[in-house]
Amino acid sequence: MNKIRNIESDPIYRNRLVNMLVDRIMRNGKKSLAYQIFYQAMKRIRQKTNRNPLSVLRQAVRGVTPDVVTETKRVGGSTYRVPVEVIPAEGKALAIRWSLIACRKRSGRSMALRSSDELMDAARNSGSAVRKKEETHKVAEANKAFAHFR
Repeated sequence: MNKIRNIESDPIYRNRLVNMLVDRIMRNGKKSLAYQIFYQAMKRIRQKTNRNPLSVLRQAVRGVTPDVVTETKRVGGSTYRVPVEVIPAEGKALAIRWSLIACRKRSGRSMALRSSDELMDAARNSGSAVRKKEETHKVAEANKAFAHFR
């Protein structure tokens, strides 16, 4: 069984979700730069929405978290996409990953601006990360017939 790591909380918001996000933003071990990008994005979310940016972040992650995903199974020489329910921790990790992929694909000046826009969109149930979740659910629904291969 995989051992679940204990994730520390960040210095300002004291939230583990924030730390997970910062760890995924980080490139080449530059954590202080990742924190800078994240805190700029949170500041911009507060200015734009006049809401607590942490609640916007939570709402965005909740909106992107998938309920089911498909796993590839090989049965008798053919490959099937088998729908599998997602463990909450894994779902949260997928949501963060998809949000950041969507941020990086966005056009814009800085990562802080792009990520704040993507998080606000995800909180409103729009944006490419939410579209990715819906696409995943559609694929799982279409392959429901293969659920018995689980």
